[in-house]
Amino acid sequence: MSESGFPFLSISPWVDTPADLQPALDTDLDVDVVVIGAGYCGLSTALSLRAAGVDVALIERDFAGSGASGRNAGHLTPTIGKDMPTLLRMFGEARATKLVRFADAAVEYAEETIRKYDIDCDYADTGNIMAGVHPKQEKALRRAADTAARAGAAVRFVETGEMRERGVPDAFLFGAEEQRGGSLHPGRYVMGLRRAAIAAGARLFENTALLSLEPGAQVIAHCERGSVRARSAVLATNAYTPQIGRKRRLVSPLRVTLFETGPLSDAQLGELGWSGREGIYTAHEMLESYRLTAQRTIVGGSKRVRYAYGSKLAEGYDPDVFRFVAGAFRDRFPTLDEVEIARFWGGWVGMTVDFLPAIGVDDQHRNVHFGLGFNGHGVAQATLMGAMLAEQVQGRAHPWADAIERRCWSWPPEPLRWLGAQAILATLGFIDERVDRKVRRKSRGR
Repeated sequence: MSESGFPFLSISPWVDTPADLQPALDTDLDVDVVVIGAGYCGLSTALSLRAAGVDVALIERDFAGSGASGRNAGHLTPTIGKDMPTLLRMFGEARATKLVRFADAAVEYAEETIRKYDIDCDYADTGNIMAGVHPKQEKALRRAADTAARAGAAVRFVETGEMRERGVPDAFLFGAEEQRGGSLHPGRYVMGLRRAAIAAGARLFENTALLSLEPGAQVIAHCERGSVRARSAVLATNAYTPQIGRKRRLVSPLRVTLFETGPLSDAQLGELGWSGREGIYTAHEMLESYRLTAQRTIVGGSKRVRYAYGSKLAEGYDPDVFRFVAGAFRDRFPTLDEVEIARFWGGWVGMTVDFLPAIGVDDQHRNVHFGLGFNGHGVAQATLMGAMLAEQVQGRAHPWADAIERRCWSWPPEPLRWLGAQAILATLGFIDERVDRKVRRKSRGR
């Protein structure tokens, strides 16, 4: 890899333009429900509505899965909120317990969806471990695991000895193990949902950007060469929602960066261990994530998060971030110095102030529904949100709707939002770098 150029993908290695790309909307259409956005949430919404016999049109500005659903790291996790201690402080034990159970239910619903539609997405139900990289992180992780377990979550603390016995890479000393969930190929998962939605009769229009949403007793989605008139609309646009002029105070798009190595040799895999292939993310304020794929590569990233003024979509090619993320990988996996980083990419996470997803309905006619703010945990939560939105559109409350219904906090207006974001990100980065310096000093001392 040269200093002047990094291997960068505009979307990700997981997805490409489908061979059966669906035609763009070029007419004026009448349906029961128009769903805007064809990622996990939009496709899941369409599938649930079609199962109830509802006529659905899906409009997607690029192709289904080209957004966060086709860009993420592939962890299917019951993580919710910032962490368990924060959940307890913000919402109390009863509400925190309900949120934890909601997150577990989201994982179970995604697993059921994979089985129901026979989606081949390399799903491995290995669980995920929030791991400590320095001894000083043990107390907080142990407390978080104990709190989550008391709340009913399938979470347990894993001692250092067990981590070594299981072959978890040595950099990860101990951790809070989420026993439900695991990892998957995110592109194959979203494309499996896409195929299922088309087969179920959902009318998918790709390369069809929304220009405006006209309110009324019947909402009209105006696109470049046509329109969709419907009784209800569903916004399944998550981090992209501010780009269509909606929910600017509720959700902000934050850019995260990921990478994938080249394939590991038999010798490298043997030296590494990690036979259980547990997903790993670290106990930093801005976490690192890692997983060993079925293709013998390591996928990782996050660590550096960026916000662009005005909730614009922050640019992706950033050599400074690539060097930083690559450096973190080299710190955690020193035996893999010879393994190249084959590619970088990234995407935008839809963040809410309280780190929780939101569901609701807008406009005076109460017919513009939204589900968004998955805060980096959308593989599970966006899938379940689709079923929740489908129930809401049909005038029913989903059994898990009350778990996340609340008075949502608002992001401040600009320039306070940008200034606040920079201050928070700088502070969290400083805390993490202090931990990492201690880890590096400890490593050099051995």
